[in-house]
Amino acid sequence: MKTMIEFTHFSFTYRSQSEPTLRQIDLSIQEGERVLIVGPSGSGKSTLAQCINGLIPFSYPGTWEGNVRVNGTDARELSLFDRSKHIGTVLQDPDAQFVGLSVGEDIAFALENKRVARPKMSHIVERVAKLTDVDHLIDSRLNELSGGQRQRVALAGVLVEEADVLLFDEPLANLDPVAGSEAMALLDRLQRETGRTLIVVEHRIEDVLSIPFDRIIVMVDGAIIADDHPDAILSNDSLMNAFLREPLYVSAARWADIAVQPKDRPSDLETFVTRFEREPILSKLEEETVTIHQPTSPLLELEHVQFHYRQDQPVLERIDATFEKGTLTTLVGQNGAGKSTLAKLLSGYKRVSSGTIRLNGEEITNQSIADRAKKVGFVLQNPNHMISKQTVHEEVRYGMQALGLSDEEESERLEQTLRRCGLYPFRNWPIQALSFGQKKRVTIASILVRQPDVLILDEPTAGQDYRHYSEIMDFLEALKQDGMTLLIITHDMHLVLEYSDQVCLLHGGRIRYAGDPLSLLLQENLLHHAHLKQTSLFTVARHLDMDVKPLLSAVIRAERKDRKQWQ
Repeated sequence: MKTMIEFTHFSFTYRSQSEPTLRQIDLSIQEGERVLIVGPSGSGKSTLAQCINGLIPFSYPGTWEGNVRVNGTDARELSLFDRSKHIGTVLQDPDAQFVGLSVGEDIAFALENKRVARPKMSHIVERVAKLTDVDHLIDSRLNELSGGQRQRVALAGVLVEEADVLLFDEPLANLDPVAGSEAMALLDRLQRETGRTLIVVEHRIEDVLSIPFDRIIVMVDGAIIADDHPDAILSNDSLMNAFLREPLYVSAARWADIAVQPKDRPSDLETFVTRFEREPILSKLEEETVTIHQPTSPLLELEHVQFHYRQDQPVLERIDATFEKGTLTTLVGQNGAGKSTLAKLLSGYKRVSSGTIRLNGEEITNQSIADRAKKVGFVLQNPNHMISKQTVHEEVRYGMQALGLSDEEESERLEQTLRRCGLYPFRNWPIQALSFGQKKRVTIASILVRQPDVLILDEPTAGQDYRHYSEIMDFLEALKQDGMTLLIITHDMHLVLEYSDQVCLLHGGRIRYAGDPLSLLLQENLLHHAHLKQTSLFTVARHLDMDVKPLLSAVIRAERKDRKQWQ
């Protein structure tokens, strides 16, 4: 079998770093293989991907030791342009690689550079657009597309080059659960039809394993600690040693004292679910105790809130909602449902068209942004839209500038917040040297340091590995216990189930559901509208013909208990 990518005793150190980011990498990837590369933030998995596609050393210089060969050729002899003929890359943020205004223009860009004749170009664009299911969007503008559609267009732009290897850097990071499932199904179909080598860098393991892979490569601290078939990786401690989250059904098996062995094919849910037996599970559940959320007092109230840009185009209609003091509410719904607009109304970035907003019984509907910001903090989804300073500690300290604190108080808050957000080791780092996930933690810290009464976060865990996801969410839960009210916009069903006291589902500009998260997951029609999906434990519960609620609660509690060893 032909070797497409080969690393031999390879190490790489960024120019700005004193220690290598990649250490003694020995790795071979064959033609037609499906390889999943996983690891926590800072493990080196993205750096490894950049060494494959040529961004290192052409865009990110540093010291290169050892050898890398691409399709049999020394990588140092290939220009970035030549490398792109072999390696097609779809970045975590598809917008970063768009060059056209419309779908058709962007797909055709590489062909135009090669001066391909127009009739042939049109044929290729139509063929690739159909292959990636965007043929009906050829004339659409890129800024009008959903996250999943943009990713498909980025893939189409790569496919016209007919590269031998398709490399995806965290393809699920900015997609809702349904779009993520569709994206993985598309990759599965493309690989089957073309036979190309598929490399996926991701840490949402359960979602990625909705399609089969030949190998999982696990990275920690710049080194490969495991490289084996997915069934072997899921059967040992490799994921736990890398601070990564196992598929929920595997965690359920361990909670139920079911041996997880390669021969049982744990990478395939439909096969592995037969290992669960009803009576032992029911017996195990009898040992569990359930804590019921006790209502407190309303802190934030919305009454008949409406918002529209034009009178005949309402974005939000008659929103009535109550958020209790010291609770965490998740806002869910597909793109365009009105979640971010609602957050902007609450934080004062936009004014309601009609209706009333009250905080602690006081009407704040028409407060200025400055006054509102003293009580309501809003962390945006894209960290680059918030960051204005050069270093981590400068950015977080800047959030306290208008509070009138003493230097001693500022320093104490700064250190406490940096430590709790996992940023203290990076306090003197330049912002530009951080990963996307690390930048998100910086923006969260810059708002948390102000200690608001209400904190609104737009997708705070997107791009975070399991360890940092847990640290941030456990920190937010501690804030909740201290009386802070939290509203989180998310597509992450693990977050919804594990942490939220209430979930509000928005669809068509209205709240269609407000209540218990587990009850929402039992309503498949609502889930469909919100572009959400049930977790793998629903498959286990259906197999056992039992209520999923106690099972889900028990497994999540067991996971949380196991995580304590990391902290």
